[in-house]
Amino acid sequence: MVNVDITKKAVILLSGGLDSATAAAQAIADGYEAIALSFRYGQRHERELLAARQVAAALNISEHFIVDVNLAQWGGSALTDENIAVPTEGVKSGEIPITYVPGRNTVFIAIALSLAESKGAEAIYLGINAVDYSGYPDCRPDYLEAFQKLAALSSRVGVEGNAPKLVAPLVMDSKTDIVLRARRLGVPIDLTWSCYQGGEIPCGVCDSCRIRDKAILEADELKVT
Repeated sequence: MVNVDITKKAVILLSGGLDSATAAAQAIADGYEAIALSFRYGQRHERELLAARQVAAALNISEHFIVDVNLAQWGGSALTDENIAVPTEGVKSGEIPITYVPGRNTVFIAIALSLAESKGAEAIYLGINAVDYSGYPDCRPDYLEAFQKLAALSSRVGVEGNAPKLVAPLVMDSKTDIVLRARRLGVPIDLTWSCYQGGEIPCGVCDSCRIRDKAILEADELKVT
């Protein structure tokens, strides 16, 4: 059992998906008291917020903030614009998927920095991944490095040399690696929601569902062998 120093806190960007839930569990395993932060940003799959609440409860995260930032007002993504179909053909190499939400991670991390400074958190954990979604410009290591520099310049704690550290433990993991890590950490995978569609059950055909299902099958095969 991890001995948690209650003065050591981390803000977790918790969407309700597998990756963010695994990042949350990793933060706890790393000895942090977790503060969850989720967003209602006009996503068509708002069902993920229920998953975020359930995951937070399962991981014994007592503080959980849900912030409204309506990025759907101007659309520009299949996740925020009902007139754009959710892709089901698979992620194409070298292309930025239409599921990319303009500025989403930049907005989310900026708010996470505000929360972290207010709560005295030392770190911000993100479940972003550059492998399966290499087309997303705001899921790359160099993006994080640039934002880390901004964190050092844009806040009182940063000027004092104590800017929260941006931690992306899954950034270079494959989705199968993430499933395996989630299982090691005791993540309640069944409670997570990765589907891009709303509804009661995952659609099973969107890109996110396909990647998740394939990874779980591969992890199962590795366990057997």
